[in-house]
Amino acid sequence: MNILKIYTLVLFVLCYCSSFGQSELTSFKVPDGRQIQAQQLDQKLQKAMDSIGIPGVSIAIVNQNQIVYNKAFGVTSLKTKVPVTKNTVFEAASLSKPLFAYFLMQMAETERLDLDEPFYPYLKAIFPEGVVAPESMEAYAKLTPRIVLSHGTGIPNWVKGKPIKIAFEPGTGFSYSGEAYQHLGAAFGTKLGLGWGKKLDSLFIKEAAKPIGMLHSLYTWDTIYEKDMAIGHIDGKVNPEINRFKKVGPGFSLHSTAHDYALFLIEMMNPKHIQTSTRDEMLKEHNHFKADNKLLKETGQTGWGLGFAQKPTPNGLMHLHTGNNQDFQAYAMFIPKQEYGFVIFGNSNNLFPLLESIEQLLGEHF
Repeated sequence: MNILKIYTLVLFVLCYCSSFGQSELTSFKVPDGRQIQAQQLDQKLQKAMDSIGIPGVSIAIVNQNQIVYNKAFGVTSLKTKVPVTKNTVFEAASLSKPLFAYFLMQMAETERLDLDEPFYPYLKAIFPEGVVAPESMEAYAKLTPRIVLSHGTGIPNWVKGKPIKIAFEPGTGFSYSGEAYQHLGAAFGTKLGLGWGKKLDSLFIKEAAKPIGMLHSLYTWDTIYEKDMAIGHIDGKVNPEINRFKKVGPGFSLHSTAHDYALFLIEMMNPKHIQTSTRDEMLKEHNHFKADNKLLKETGQTGWGLGFAQKPTPNGLMHLHTGNNQDFQAYAMFIPKQEYGFVIFGNSNNLFPLLESIEQLLGEHF
């Protein structure tokens, strides 16, 4: 074997070991400075899953721009008993929103999107009659990407086929809305002449997902992931309805892995594929909660950036998002000051009690 081949082989082995070694550390640091043994979290997760009755979980933790913990537990389906692996794809539910926001911020950098331009003109020609209540059309016509991404539209979370009624002057209050994200996605796809199906998803994959290294993340279903797909559960029963989304649902349709989403959290803390100023704009508070806000009272969250909610903690400002498609639930958070990130996916409707349980070990995360 010549020297070039030997060098190539050694380089390959080193890179291979490095790519997997970062997720096989025996311990990691949590935001309050404590060092946690990976085995401790393994045991805590398994015990909590058994107690709560969660079929499957995928989790990743980031320290200093590296994935230092990435594990899979349980089964993809209580019916088939196929084990969850690190490559198992889960519905990310509303964790779809921050990633789509990041994609749109990239588009704004390249002037394919204006954050402050009303998007109704791009939808007007294809707008079915009755989508928006007549008394709300004037307000709807003022909606911009910035207002949608910071949940300042006044539109309910989902209207379920009813006419949209806008509760307040856009940009003057808070109203979490997946519905608004759907309209923004449709408007952007229409503006580019792509629609909001596979072509829009392909642009997202090319411009946002692949550069970050997210090779198992998509908004519209691809059959190549069929064997690696987790199955949803409700109250311990397998949900026979598998969502193979054909349209981009910016508010709910992302499929991903914990490893992939952890790479996105790293990008948010240490941006390589957007400008630092763009990232800072995403993480800046754009919608400050009023004193009577329910989230403020119940969770301590104080506002919303362009994609993520915000919560002050003793260890620094936490940026976070929950996800709930009922039979799939998810959660992600990161604290830039600590260079710490956390993401977890579950294929059932009872993931959040698990989060509360592991906080006993990891400290405040939720």
